[in-house]
Order: sequence, then C-alpha cells, then structure tokens
Amino acid sequence: MSTPDDDAERKMRFLFQIRSRGVTDAAVLKVMERIDRGKFVRGIFAGRAYEDMPLPISCGQTISQPSIVGLMTQALEIGPRDTVLEVGTGSGYQAAILSGLARRVYTVDRYKQLIRDAEDVFRALDLSNIVALAGDGSFGLPDQAPFDRIIVTAAAEDPPGPLLSQLKPGGIMVLPVGQSDTVQSLIRVRRLETGFDYEELRSVRFVPLVEGLANE
Repeated sequence: MSTPDDDAERKMRFLFQIRSRGVTDAAVLKVMERIDRGKFVRGIFAGRAYEDMPLPISCGQTISQPSIVGLMTQALEIGPRDTVLEVGTGSGYQAAILSGLARRVYTVDRYKQLIRDAEDVFRALDLSNIVALAGDGSFGLPDQAPFDRIIVTAAAEDPPGPLLSQLKPGGIMVLPVGQSDTVQSLIRVRRLETGFDYEELRSVRFVPLVEGLANE
C-alpha cells in the first residue's frame, strides 16, 4: 500500500515527465496534477498509469500518453467560460482534464461501453460539468453547437467538415490528421471571420476516426 510520501513522489515524477516533453501551461499542469490518471486505467496495466505512454483500454482503444493529453489541451487555449466538444471519449481521462479548465465539456464516443465506464469515473471524481454521449462523433453535436473549442482524439484524413462548421468564429480545434497510422500530424485549426487557419504542431500516432456507432 502506498504512503503519502510515495504518492507525492509519484506525482512529482509524473509532472516532471510531462513538463520535460513541452507541457508548460501552468493551468494545464495544475489540472493534470489534480486528476489522477490511475482512476482511468484498469486491469493489468494499472501499475503503469503514471508512465508517459499510451495504454490499452476496453474496446480495442487506448488511453493517450499524458504528455500528448497535456500538449493537446495546452494547444486549445481553453478559457473558463468555454464550451468544449471532445470527439473520442476513450477512457475519459482527456475529458476530465478539459473539465478542470472549461465551463462545460461534451464528449462523444462510438462505444457505449466506454461511455458507461467513463461516466462511472466522472461520478466518482464529482466532475459534474461533463456530458458524455454515445454517438458518431465525426458529425459533432449539432444540437449543442457552436463550440468554443473542439478536440478530436482519433485521426482523420482531413478535419471533418461538420466539426469545422460547429466551431465558433475565433474558436480552436486540435486534432491529428493523416492517411495512415504511421504518418500523422497534430494540427491546430483557428476559425477566422474569413475562413480557417491551419498550424502543424508535431508528429503523433492515434487510432483512426471511424464513422458510425460500434456494434457491441
């Protein structure tokens, strides 16, 4: 059983890892210190929850490595009044981090089981500003649009048109794009009054964005 000293040292190592990989925003680091990644990793990989690496979760999906979660969150430049759409709930860890920065987070996943599991953790952590829904995230959430920020945690060949259309003027979307699982780029899209500005941030590797609800 871990002691308070063990927990403090583990948390310090965890934060050092993500800072050393470029996560420098103070607000993002504070939330990542508070939200325990271990709550989102189950089974045989639970002991590796505090390492900076992606890990398998249910439904053949993965929980992203913490430094990528931090870098994507940092790139969104979230304000406390912002409403955020996340496409690809997965374990729920990214949504939990977003919830500490935004006014409200909507998160969508095609796997109903992942939504159920994530909601259990959100309730346990008393994260009341997250709305988790099963659905086809590639079409966004038209009924709740427009959004101040959109984050996609699966790779598409191009930024999906429905998501671009649901981004407010002045809004930011961060997502991986690429035609294969070996060559992907993390990009930031800003919606301007006259169109969109695209900025490439770094190379990444994500599962592909798949249309439709999963059969379970």
